[in-house]
Amino acid sequence: MASRRPSASDEELRELISRLQSVLPETRRRSRKGGSATSLLKETCEYIKSLHRDVDELSDRLSELVATMDVNGAQAEILRIFFRS
Repeated sequence: MASRRPSASDEELRELISRLQSVLPETRRRSRKGGSATSLLKETCEYIKSLHRDVDELSDRLSELVATMDVNGAQAEILRIFFRS
């Protein structure tokens, strides 16, 4: 039986999997040694969901902070400078 030569799409898939593994945090990568592409995709989806939750939480906290500060104060000026960047 002849061995199948990897196609360009196989190589591309391996490259994409490698890139996904490289962007997952170290703790997540450590927990999935030798896993399948399917498990990597599931883990990546869970990580993206957790990032969305973090963004929502931080956005809520920032809104609360802005609502309580003096719009002419130093803190407000720092936020204006930060968001212009």
